[in-house]
Amino acid sequence: MLELHDGSLDVSNILDRWYKQERKSNYGAFIPFVGTIRDEDGIDGLSFDVYEPILESWFKNWQEKAHKKGAIIKMAHSRGDVMLHESSYIAAVFSPKRRVALEFIDEFVEDFKASAPIWKYDLKNTERIYAKDRSTAIAGSGILK
Repeated sequence: MLELHDGSLDVSNILDRWYKQERKSNYGAFIPFVGTIRDEDGIDGLSFDVYEPILESWFKNWQEKAHKKGAIIKMAHSRGDVMLHESSYIAAVFSPKRRVALEFIDEFVEDFKASAPIWKYDLKNTERIYAKDRSTAIAGSGILK
């Protein structure tokens, strides 16, 4: 399940909803990861652009990897502006065994940071400034070289 939301994520609502969806699915582990906007470099927040077709394809590959391990993965991400101390990213793995979920969430989050087609902008004094120094080039894209 991939969800895109305009603005910040309602962490409690999303995690509660996901837990309720899966609580009777006989998974022994539910491992969430919540990313929040840190107060650094004088920013007021971050803004995100998402290229949905590539993100959906990337996420589908991860769903297939999870399925092979008997697990499922869910993800929510923000589009647009997210202010300091709010969440822009949530991922969760449900699996029969905790070790699978713990290892899988780590791999997923690291690959998300390296490969997901989401572009980040700093929000400073009402300006939206591309965060090139904290961005990672997507393999084969030709962008950010």
